[in-house]
Amino acid sequence: MPTHSETRTLPYSAQQMYDLVADVGQYPKFLPWCSAARVKSTVPHDASFIMEADLVISFKVFRERFTSRVVLMPEDKKIDTEYLDGPFRYMKSNWAFKDVEGGCEVSFFVDFAFRNMILQQLIGVVFNEAMQRIVRAFEMRAKDLYASTAPS
Repeated sequence: MPTHSETRTLPYSAQQMYDLVADVGQYPKFLPWCSAARVKSTVPHDASFIMEADLVISFKVFRERFTSRVVLMPEDKKIDTEYLDGPFRYMKSNWAFKDVEGGCEVSFFVDFAFRNMILQQLIGVVFNEAMQRIVRAFEMRAKDLYASTAPS
């Protein structure tokens, strides 16, 4: 099924980008097709935190809620997401953030398949564009939040 992977260098710290992506409750403010978000729980686990969260995605006539387990690894500046319940057959994504000269390197990977074949075919047509739009939405959110604090 569709996968998307990209690595970009952004003029913000790895901590800033990690914090932005980890703040799931704010996604409806800036993320395309995300109409609602609710963090159900966040529990410490060793050096990480396990979050369960619901997101509602709205795309054309489709509106679906799904639940994910988000593993937040603040020391490593990594975030892994695993699908628990909703319209997908499966879904997983990974974020990794690393400080580099002049900012940070952000790596993103997502792999998923919808149960609904109509929705799967619909997203298949625009998948790469949709994933690029989502990554750009995180970039624009970082610019809105951190532009005045970016390293020079």
